[in-house]
Amino acid sequence: MPQSESPGIEASVRTRPRWWTELPLILLVYACYSAGRLLARGDVSTAVEHGLAILRVEKALHLNLEHPLNRLFTREAWIGIPADFWYASLHYLVTPALLIWIFRARSAHYRAARTWLMTSTFIGLIGFTLLPTCPPRLLSAGHGFVDTMAHYSAYGWWGGEASAPRGLGGMTNQYAAMPSLHVGWSLWCGVMLWRYGGTRLAKTAAVVYPLVTTIVVMGTANHYFLDAVAGAAVMGAGLLLAPYVMRCADRVKVRLAARTAPAATPATTPATAPATVVAVGTPSTIVSDGCQTSAGERIPRQRESRFGPGAEPSAAPSEAGGGAPAPAR
Repeated sequence: MPQSESPGIEASVRTRPRWWTELPLILLVYACYSAGRLLARGDVSTAVEHGLAILRVEKALHLNLEHPLNRLFTREAWIGIPADFWYASLHYLVTPALLIWIFRARSAHYRAARTWLMTSTFIGLIGFTLLPTCPPRLLSAGHGFVDTMAHYSAYGWWGGEASAPRGLGGMTNQYAAMPSLHVGWSLWCGVMLWRYGGTRLAKTAAVVYPLVTTIVVMGTANHYFLDAVAGAAVMGAGLLLAPYVMRCADRVKVRLAARTAPAATPATTPATAPATVVAVGTPSTIVSDGCQTSAGERIPRQRESRFGPGAEPSAAPSEAGGGAPAPAR
């Protein structure tokens, strides 16, 4: 008979993730995301060349949506200021909130959702490393873009350097524009809301949130349109790779559990009282016929026992003399 994997190991692979293991994992991934952005700064001139190349491709394809949106956000403060708050805040609030909600309310789908998000994030880090890109807001003024984050910095906590709080702009990589994980993460949020929200409001938010985020990243001159397209492509790649990542993780868990598990000892079955077997055709010596009486209870017309407790005669015929003739007196 082929041997199957230990049930205990299989159960350990399929158990629901615990928050005390998930929280360090998520913090580790976010630390890698932040460190990757810092370490992949690249050459500024190379980043500017990449940004201008993207802009030229968009103009050739008539996809240059950044200029009209950026002019609108700069001219209309009632649009530009909320857009800056949207860009600086929701990226870091909505995504963790939905991750926690799925963990608590849709635990059966949490592992797949978390793996998809993390896999896509790591793919985005590869893009930041291989293709440092200057965002539109950091191009020279001759290209016609205005940094709305710096333009409206007096209304928010951010400074003139990216969306970081004042004084912390140097802690971010401003040339990590390709792909746009603002768009990628918002798309992940939209899919989660659409699939697991269950209400009309949730489905409306599932469409509005990624759409508005895409408009915001272009209107604030933080990303090109192709950055947004690349962010969506990264999420698609992460979705395709997530099952393989989970499968590899399961194999690693099984191997680790097999190595760390103690040697299995043969299970000992507790001794059981031997069953009384009565041959066919032999009359049973048990007169109760399976009936049980409580202590001290007598069957009607039963004689008083001449033996004390614990001194009852044996049930064997040789000792009881049930069928043997009485000795002559």
